[in-house]
Amino acid sequence: MPQYHAPLIDMQFLMHDWLKISEHYHTLGLQDFDVDLVNEILSQGAKFAQDAIAPLNREGDEQSCQLQDGKVTTPSGFAKAYHEYIANGWNAMLGSADYDGQDLPNSMAVPVHEMLNSANLSWRLVCMLTESAVLAVTKHGDENLKQTYLAKLISGEWTGTMCLTEPHAGSDLGLLSTKAESNSDGSYRISGSKIFISGGDQDWTDNICHLVLARLSNVPEGIKGLSLFLVPKFLPLTDGSLGEINQLSVGSIEKKMGLKACPTCVMNFDGATGWLVGEENKGLACMFTMMNDARFQVGLQGLGIAEASYQGALAYARERLQSRSPQGVAEPTKKADSIMHQPDVRKMLLTQKTLTEGSRALAYLYAQQMDIEKYAEAEQAHEAAKVIAFLTPICKGFMTDMGTDVSSLGIQIYGGHGYIREWGMEQLMRDSRIAQLYEGTNGIQAADLISRKLARDKGVMLTATLKVLEKLVGDIQLPASQEYAKNILDDWFSTSKLITTLDSVDQAGAAYDYMHYSAYSILGILWLSMADCAQQSNVASIKSGKANACAFYLKRILPRREGFKANLFNGAEDLLTPADNEFDYQ
Repeated sequence: MPQYHAPLIDMQFLMHDWLKISEHYHTLGLQDFDVDLVNEILSQGAKFAQDAIAPLNREGDEQSCQLQDGKVTTPSGFAKAYHEYIANGWNAMLGSADYDGQDLPNSMAVPVHEMLNSANLSWRLVCMLTESAVLAVTKHGDENLKQTYLAKLISGEWTGTMCLTEPHAGSDLGLLSTKAESNSDGSYRISGSKIFISGGDQDWTDNICHLVLARLSNVPEGIKGLSLFLVPKFLPLTDGSLGEINQLSVGSIEKKMGLKACPTCVMNFDGATGWLVGEENKGLACMFTMMNDARFQVGLQGLGIAEASYQGALAYARERLQSRSPQGVAEPTKKADSIMHQPDVRKMLLTQKTLTEGSRALAYLYAQQMDIEKYAEAEQAHEAAKVIAFLTPICKGFMTDMGTDVSSLGIQIYGGHGYIREWGMEQLMRDSRIAQLYEGTNGIQAADLISRKLARDKGVMLTATLKVLEKLVGDIQLPASQEYAKNILDDWFSTSKLITTLDSVDQAGAAYDYMHYSAYSILGILWLSMADCAQQSNVASIKSGKANACAFYLKRILPRREGFKANLFNGAEDLLTPADNEFDYQ
């Protein structure tokens, strides 16, 4: 299994040199957060990821989770690592100080979350959904719910889940049939089955709080008739202790391609007691608080897997001896040269590096906007919210596609060994594949981007995002690089505006191409910005490394966007013309 090491040098460059995070915090009135604190959090986060959970990753995949007598057992060491995690306060990073959280800026937490994803994605997933549940209860829960649940969720004493999908209803939530009936005491009875519930049961905590979408009787059909309920595994007593078990159970654990160490459960609710989160029939709006956070977090999963795969591939390429390099003998004291000297291998490594580091820059820029939305004055916060909304489907869709592509290259660099379980590279690809599917498939992300965030919004979110990117371009010092970045930006903006003139069918046909065209364009701007900033760095690997990586991206990766752009205005007729029976030979 590749040994994971957090890329602290790159993280610190992005935080301190590129984003100028101390100035950012000062502008937001967060003077207590400085370079030393950021570096300490990064260092301690790296230590936990590398030492506590990365060593559990492969064995967890081998052991998987077990269901016996209605109880789930996770792989050896997982629960112990979780207890260490919450004891050190990691789960509380973003929680409100009113409920014993640390109220850290998102830009401090995001690098730590990336590390956890790289080290052990199965383990991280349960913690991630708890954080999303905290957001939903914080924003939409009444005071009683907050007092009962928030402190324990923020501390990690209890965990949370997201219960949406049913066997017959996935992305179309309007088809959900789980029912809710009101009780005289203000609670509700929840009945129905949910599938694909990550962390639906586990042996880490005493209680699990399920956020469940359900439908009351005599309500509008479709999504307008959905309400959100908090349904705990054990019913809390008035003194905060746990009472009797609720009327819910684990039907089974899904047998999956990857994430085998994460308990993905079928959950049955048999008249379980729950409490309303938000207003009746407004459940989808409440759930989207969780989902939008989770979509960005899933994008971070793609980034985390990509980094782990790149590290493993780089280490192997340096060690694997095979023939002599085409440019001549590179390692004369050895019987052969390492494959690191093969141009084709270098091309794959540089593709991994530029996609991973470019996506990291995008994620940290997104986190900076999250800080602005949380702490800035109303007008500035509102503008940041527009940027976040526009970039969310790009971060989720592109970064998870990227994670699978990069992990596939990692297998390729290992050759036959990459296909063998003990080397760990095939696990990364198996684990990454789900990220393109859950929290809305990447096709849905693309449709959301082009139809809601671009066309329906009349370009308002697009313009807000343009301003953020214009600021980056304006800060580039080298005239040639600034002009290059400006040309990319102008092309992307004018093309995006033109797409708003297409009808809805043609937009649907262009959606996936537009998401990738946008992502490659934005990463091109970010690479030019990073490479320009790196010229002031005292770290040689950053100064020359960013410049050379940028040159590679512009020459060999950025041209991909032209292929996607070429498809944007081809319409959808060729997609819809073939009759159904033409897809087979019946």
